Amino acid sequence: MNKELIIFGSEEIADLAHFYFSNDTTYKVKAFTIDDEYIKEDFKNKLPIIPFSEVTKKYPPSDFDMHIALSYKKLNKLREEKFNTAKEKNYFLASYISSKSVYWKDLTHGENCFVLENQTIQPNVQLEDNVMLWSGNHIGHGTKIQSHTYVSSHVVISGHCNIGKRCFLGVNSTLKDFLTIGDDCFIGMSSNITKDLSNGCVTLSKCSEIFEADDRKARALKRSYF
Repeated sequence: MNKELIIFGSEEIADLAHFYFSNDTTYKVKAFTIDDEYIKEDFKNKLPIIPFSEVTKKYPPSDFDMHIALSYKKLNKLREEKFNTAKEKNYFLASYISSKSVYWKDLTHGENCFVLENQTIQPNVQLEDNVMLWSGNHIGHGTKIQSHTYVSSHVVISGHCNIGKRCFLGVNSTLKDFLTIGDDCFIGMSSNITKDLSNGCVTLSKCSEIFEADDRKARALKRSYF
């Protein structure tokens, strides 16, 4: 018998959660729910959208699980807030771990994790509650990612790292092994992290230098390569 699921959210990530849970788990999605003041339509993907204030009456936690499908807005604090509110309503928050990722049986994870395809997750990795791993990451052995952290695509986290709460790791960022990353850190796209970060740190990589097509250096580089 399929388990039944309510998705909190109505935007892009809610669409993706609906797709992945419907096609790659035993869950049957029954409805969406969002905060009352944001409801602009009655249906999404042919399923009802229920005011969050009424969700326990129509879809009680004794019979339905929930998944919070929100992004990293406000450095993951919004997703954390809704996670906590749903837990206060006594919902079990379902996790999705893609069958198209590689991971070992000793992987442990909390509630409401969202782990997309093409991960390489090595042995002895721990994901706490509400961790999101977008597609194509490498999570090294012995690494722990704490609650409400968002990891973008093609991130390399080397072995035995400890990533704090509510962090954001941008596309193509890289962490060397045995690092400790504090809470609420923002690691920008393509950052190379080689030392520990304290709470609230921000890292930015240098942007690529751009030369217009008619620039003399651009023409010289093209000639030398091609």
